[in-house]
Amino acid sequence: MIRKTMIAIALAALSLATAACNTVEGLGDDIKSVGRAGKRAID
Repeated sequence: MIRKTMIAIALAALSLATAACNTVEGLGDDIKSVGRAGKRAID
């Protein structure tokens, strides 16, 4: 019983960590695109 609970918790943590990485990566891409657009507007 305890082993199954620990496996379930580990899988949930892994899922959350994966989702967080994708979110941070997407945020980085958004920031880059804003920077590029600002540079084009200045030039």
